[in-house]
Amino acid sequence: MKDEPGKQAIRSLQTLIARETGKTLDQHAQREMLAIVRRALGLEGEAGGLNHPFVRREVTILIADLRGFTAITSTLPTETVIGMLNRCLGKMNEVVSSYNGVVDKFMGDSIMVLFGAPQEHPDDVKRALSCAIEMQLVMSDINQQNQQDGIPELFMGIGINTGSVMAGQLGSHFYSEYTVIGEEVNLASRIESFSLRGQILIGENTFDRCRDFVTTGEAMEVFVKGKPQPVRLRELFAIPSLGLAVKRVEMRRSHRLLVNLPCSCQVVTNKIVMPKKISGSIRDMGYHGMLFETDLELKRHDELKLDFDIPLMDFSVTDVYAKVIQCSRNKDHYLAGIEFTSISTDANMKIQLFVQLLAIAEQEYGVGLNGI
Repeated sequence: MKDEPGKQAIRSLQTLIARETGKTLDQHAQREMLAIVRRALGLEGEAGGLNHPFVRREVTILIADLRGFTAITSTLPTETVIGMLNRCLGKMNEVVSSYNGVVDKFMGDSIMVLFGAPQEHPDDVKRALSCAIEMQLVMSDINQQNQQDGIPELFMGIGINTGSVMAGQLGSHFYSEYTVIGEEVNLASRIESFSLRGQILIGENTFDRCRDFVTTGEAMEVFVKGKPQPVRLRELFAIPSLGLAVKRVEMRRSHRLLVNLPCSCQVVTNKIVMPKKISGSIRDMGYHGMLFETDLELKRHDELKLDFDIPLMDFSVTDVYAKVIQCSRNKDHYLAGIEFTSISTDANMKIQLFVQLLAIAEQEYGVGLNGI
């Protein structure tokens, strides 16, 4: 559904239908309802509703993606998964609407939002950044409800980019949609792919337009596909004037216990797990990540598939995906700080229980289980 008065109404109706019935309309029904609403509002036009010719304009693109959703859904009934996804995306839709953003599209477990198209506003960037923080805060409320329902926690990564795009109506009188295309859209997607769960990353163009409005981390440079030069990104922490702050630090805080566990990993490139296995040891572990020691150098932002056994529980972890957030050299070895990005419910529970047992042993007996 795209941005027209009629389609705004459609999104509201879809949210209402999903909330009341637990089901969403299929594409045919969506198009039929859209045609009815547009005719009622007098928006159809002689060209079948193609009322937005393509023009170049500056737009801020927000892309948000649920981390680890695929791993979670593999262990839950279909109706539970659909209900969980509808509830989450429905809440996100409400937040977007409150900041006058436009939902460009839902892509499975991700959402693309536009600020500045089809109508521009002087505060498009500020509204996009405020919306992103609010979306992360709403995730906390969603997880509280999930916990009550016995559903695993969900985490979202968000990327934001600002730039010149081509915006307009794409399609024919049979089916059309308002959308944006161009390099800056692709870059927004790349930025989102670097974000960790609970994190908001913004591009340099976005930061240049709001540097006095936000609190961010230091600039970091990453290489993205299609760009010969590195791209500068910053993590969005807060908007002081609005009293908005990302709760990412609190979410990630957990015990970090010294261990010495054999572990192997495989690099994931373009969502394909490479066959080469890299051996090493886990030197410390927490609820959401670990420190990995290996003879081979890993690079920051490398995506990995992990494989290790949890002692005392007779449990093999084979379905955890992670991302390298920092890497350093220690004599003849390399140390990689790793954060989990996708983890099954069973593996998540076992890791947290293992960390808790280590913490209790350390508190009760005054010793860690390093060397276990």
